[in-house]
Amino acid sequence: MRLLMVEDDLRIARPLRAVLGRHGIDVRHVCTGEEALDALTGDVDVVLLDLNLPDHDGFEVCARIRRLSAVPVIMVTARADVRSRVHGLNLGADDYVTKPYDIAELLARIHAVSRRARPEPRPDAATPAVLPAPAAAPDDAPDTLVVDPAARRVTVAGTEVVLTRKEFDLLALLAQRPGVVFRREQIMSEVWQTSWAGSGRTLEVHVASLRAKLGNPRLVETVRGVGYRIVPDTAAAVSAGVPAHVSPGMPARVSDTP
Repeated sequence: MRLLMVEDDLRIARPLRAVLGRHGIDVRHVCTGEEALDALTGDVDVVLLDLNLPDHDGFEVCARIRRLSAVPVIMVTARADVRSRVHGLNLGADDYVTKPYDIAELLARIHAVSRRARPEPRPDAATPAVLPAPAAAPDDAPDTLVVDPAARRVTVAGTEVVLTRKEFDLLALLAQRPGVVFRREQIMSEVWQTSWAGSGRTLEVHVASLRAKLGNPRLVETVRGVGYRIVPDTAAAVSAGVPAHVSPGMPARVSDTP
């Protein structure tokens, strides 16, 4: 996920950027409204917008963003009065968070607005993710893992692998950004739509099953105390030269069914 943070207070921006980065979010930080508008490109997934900016009022910046793009905007501000909240939402903000905030709640809100804005994949426009699977031994030829989000189909070395709904959703999420660590809380929120701490065992069981079905336990790596990631083998060939990532606009579809 790519996030644009608009915050002029470096005492807030620097630690927040570091925390979001540890949760697998790629953050671009700007300090002014004009910089935010210049940085607003098609690859931005979410905007975190402070209202107290040095050059423009945050409400004005939100209105200008909304005229340019449908990107989700979360206002993050110390203005806690109802009038400001209503005004921000009426201008087109998707959410409104008051400072001080809990980082877990902010992360949940970021993922929530991102899910709502995420387009459903179209079968006629799908581009599968093609990932080289790490070889079990140095002398082995690498197999190729292909994840097709639209068809909900996974193949390894050309052979289809049958996955359950949640196993596929989990793999498709990790395959969006090979090498990037997805935190356990983020995975539970994205795939199971829950933040319940007691559901961690469910995730572990699904990861173990996924590793067994893919035939290579090294493909999905556990980052102790953090979460999981897909391990791309950059030395291995990728079939047809397709980059090892899910194409833009084709994220994993998350099912509501347990």
